[in-house]
Amino acid sequence: MGMSSKLKFKNGKIFAILHNIRSCYNVGAIFRTCDAVAVEKIYLTGYTPTPERNPEKIKKTALGAEKSVKWEYKRDVRKVIEKLKKEGTKIVALETEKFALPYFKFKPKFPLAILVGNEKRGIDKKTLEKADFVLKIPMFGEKESLNVAVAFSIVAYYLRIKSLF
Repeated sequence: MGMSSKLKFKNGKIFAILHNIRSCYNVGAIFRTCDAVAVEKIYLTGYTPTPERNPEKIKKTALGAEKSVKWEYKRDVRKVIEKLKKEGTKIVALETEKFALPYFKFKPKFPLAILVGNEKRGIDKKTLEKADFVLKIPMFGEKESLNVAVAFSIVAYYLRIKSLF
């Protein structure tokens, strides 16, 4: 277990919401990033696999982070979003929408939750409308997006660094 999991960020709390992620390997990779940047808790929603239901596949990429990071499964993503918003948490969705703000132009206020969606379809419109902010990672090649775990990691690290300064 790395040092980051022992740090507590009272003024820089970050949560993760993984909605309808298909791949156990993506979930495991996001667990590792969440440990590395000291995410408070991961909410697994929709049909996202959990460490309970898919322990071997998630363990393969989480490498123990599934034990060091708090997580909870809730089927209804909108109820999770409503709960977090009532607690004063801003919802930051990662999506490829034209209107989305490039992540490096975002000036975060904490606490906040990073919402990512399905690898192919992204975040559905009704859920995306619940977000306080929609961020994107600019793409310079032919592909329109990055792997969900990679995209989550880029933005999670950016936000953690912003919480320190």
